[in-house]
Amino acid sequence: MKTILSEKLARILKNKKRLEKLLNIRITNRGKEVSIQGTPEEEYIAEKVIDALNFGFPFEHAISIKVEDFLFEIINIKDHTNRSDLERVRGRLIGKGGKSLGTLHQLTKCFFELKDNEIGVIGDPEQIQHAQESVISIIKGSKHSNVYSFLEKHQIKPVIDLGLKGQKE
Repeated sequence: MKTILSEKLARILKNKKRLEKLLNIRITNRGKEVSIQGTPEEEYIAEKVIDALNFGFPFEHAISIKVEDFLFEIINIKDHTNRSDLERVRGRLIGKGGKSLGTLHQLTKCFFELKDNEIGVIGDPEQIQHAQESVISIIKGSKHSNVYSFLEKHQIKPVIDLGLKGQKE
């Protein structure tokens, strides 16, 4: 049984039934503490999904950690810059009208969420490394066009399924 301290308890309780059904776990809460009961593997995945919900991701993006075997990573802006004006760094990441984050989403097929001085990334294990590298290089001050061209060059080609792979149950 794992216990997580939740800041956004209402979001978890609102989706409690769906979470329990999709993640095959049991959720109980006491104050701001959320307890998860299930097998160790299911508890680990549920913990990642609840962390993503707490971070601010929509339910559909957070549940993709379980459904599509995505990863959830958090990048701390302060770890990668010595600048004191973090608002400017966050502004560079967001872009005008959210355009920079939107372009990063299109090029990496990952979901991004900004909270305080942290960036949450949910994505495919193959794509998430490029997404992290691109976010870190923007934090460090690289030109957006250089980052985008790097991502375009390193696009992962989709694997063609010939029907030889076993079906998921």
